[in-house]
Amino acid sequence: MDYFISLTITGLVMGIIFALMALGLTLIFSILNVINFAHGEFYMLGGYAMIFLLEAFVDVPPILMVPIAGILVAIVGIVFEIAFLRPMHDEKIERPAEYAVLITFGLSFFLLNLALAVWGPFPHSPPSFIGGSVRLGPILVSADRLVASGMSLLLLALLLLLINKTWLGKALRAVSQDKQAAAVVGINSDVMNTIAFALGVGLAAVSGALLASTFSVTPDVGAVPAIRSYIIIVLGGMGSIPGSIVGAIIIGLVESYGAGYFPDPSRALNYKTAYGLVIFALVLLIRPQGLFGRKE
Repeated sequence: MDYFISLTITGLVMGIIFALMALGLTLIFSILNVINFAHGEFYMLGGYAMIFLLEAFVDVPPILMVPIAGILVAIVGIVFEIAFLRPMHDEKIERPAEYAVLITFGLSFFLLNLALAVWGPFPHSPPSFIGGSVRLGPILVSADRLVASGMSLLLLALLLLLINKTWLGKALRAVSQDKQAAAVVGINSDVMNTIAFALGVGLAAVSGALLASTFSVTPDVGAVPAIRSYIIIVLGGMGSIPGSIVGAIIIGLVESYGAGYFPDPSRALNYKTAYGLVIFALVLLIRPQGLFGRKE
């Protein structure tokens, strides 16, 4: 029973962190109608930004550098959105759907190779937030993961508050539903697109910064989190914020139980991502629109 509780807590903790990155992808898709294929690379940039900041400001507590890392990467996202995605939404591109795929794939390759040239292929890791483990009843949980999940919960709550209770959130939702109707009431869809993209990549970067001390940072570290995020938003329903949160927790639990109960412990972690892919395939077969999605 203790082992089951331990796996459950691990799954919930990781699921909350997964939700943060998946929400960033959901936000970009629902507002810009673009699937960001460079999302994993923004996760990677968040990890490297965290390492750079902690090297530059040695005496500052690591947890304080997490939002700054997210802001720095969000600025990169703003520049990219204005330079490369805005022309698509201003109808200056003939085939916008194909253009969006190619330009985000291109950004992915560019950032991956830039990181390889600057930091090399070797893993880097920042100092731990706290270090050690925390006892929750009979269960020991990594202190870094608890800090990361607590920060993720706080950011999720702030994001939901922003989306549901502020004028900016209402404007973002209006643009996601109907850009022309939003323009009639004075909402600038270009500005909302930029804000949504900055928030989305900033959340991915914060996820990378929070997990940098747990999983070392390499140029390709964002590949698996990105794949997991695509699975989560399909599971929850494309564009659904509650669906992304629920989907992330389901994937976190499935991966934790799958790795924990696999017959061969030495190979269990090698199949961790596959458990989510099985769920992904089942959802596409049984309920293609996802748990919270609507039929087109």
